[in-house]
Amino acid sequence: MIKLHDLEFEPYISEEEIITAIDKISDELNAEYAGQKPVFIGVLNGSFMFASEVIKRFNSDCEVSFVKMGSYDGTESTGNVRTLVGLNQELKGRQVVLLEDIVDTGNTLVEIDKILKSAEVASYKVATLFFKPEAYKKDVPVQIKGIDIPNKFIVGYGLDYDGLGRNLTKVYKRKEKTMTNLVLFGPPGAGKGTQASILKDKYELIHISTGDVFRYNIKNKTELGLSAKSFIDKGQLVPDEVTINMLNAEVEKNEGANGFIFDGFPRTEAQAEALSAYLESKGTEVHAMIALEVEDEILVERLLERGKTSGRKDDADEAVIRNRIKVYYNETAILKNYYQKQNKYFGVDGVGSIGEITERLSKVIDELMK
Repeated sequence: MIKLHDLEFEPYISEEEIITAIDKISDELNAEYAGQKPVFIGVLNGSFMFASEVIKRFNSDCEVSFVKMGSYDGTESTGNVRTLVGLNQELKGRQVVLLEDIVDTGNTLVEIDKILKSAEVASYKVATLFFKPEAYKKDVPVQIKGIDIPNKFIVGYGLDYDGLGRNLTKVYKRKEKTMTNLVLFGPPGAGKGTQASILKDKYELIHISTGDVFRYNIKNKTELGLSAKSFIDKGQLVPDEVTINMLNAEVEKNEGANGFIFDGFPRTEAQAEALSAYLESKGTEVHAMIALEVEDEILVERLLERGKTSGRKDDADEAVIRNRIKVYYNETAILKNYYQKQNKYFGVDGVGSIGEITERLSKVIDELMK
């Protein structure tokens, strides 16, 4: 195990496996370009180790360049023009081999493809040490591949995390924390608050309620709280960015937790995507949206009964109650569809005793934790 900056990484691909892959790539290139004089172009910074090993194994004459993608302000209306910094060969009519350390999104590859075609090369091939088939959706062919890997964050053998790790002779993947992150939903009167309290203790999870987070930040006049209050005072909705930053701060406070119960968030698909992106940056994800399902008439009956002692005006007016339930379904429908597409939506019967409902919820969570 190694640690780079704030993240831990565990061994993933051995040096022996890497050398075997480089030998295979080199054999292909020697067979393809025997007796020719290709131009090898290594794309920096990541390809320096891979490129040097391939070039050492090449048996015919060749030319070598190491380049980086750069940009400058063009005089055309298009503005930003991409260029290869460091390229000093005339490429017109030449055979070119592009050496990449890794191909994942392929964004850089698309730009280089345009540049090489405009340079009128005779032909070119892409040789990459690592290839992520799940991540690569571009049309530029990648003809020679060393090792196919899942869409994981790796370092070593030229690949870095914020500048560190390039000099490692084996490859490491980010250590994935064993966490269980739940989005808990339920209409007004479903008992969501009661169940969230029980589940957080049973599974040692951190319960993050959007309402509680807002109240804390506003009461304590944090920077985010003051920002939120400025919108609330104007009768405006608090922007997603402010809400997300508040929740991110709560997650940061509880680094190393077994997981989180998100209560009252996300409310929109944009918020769900933002939450997903943030958790992914932490090496984890939302594992399930669990929604308590209760018939409307039972909800109305429960809330009217609760209103006799709660002192809440919105529990005493049936019209208000029904509107709250309607708003809930309108919001949840979007998220239900979002998480269903990922096979992460679980509806749980919310009628019965507190213990019975907890048992149903626990069955879902226990299955997720296997």
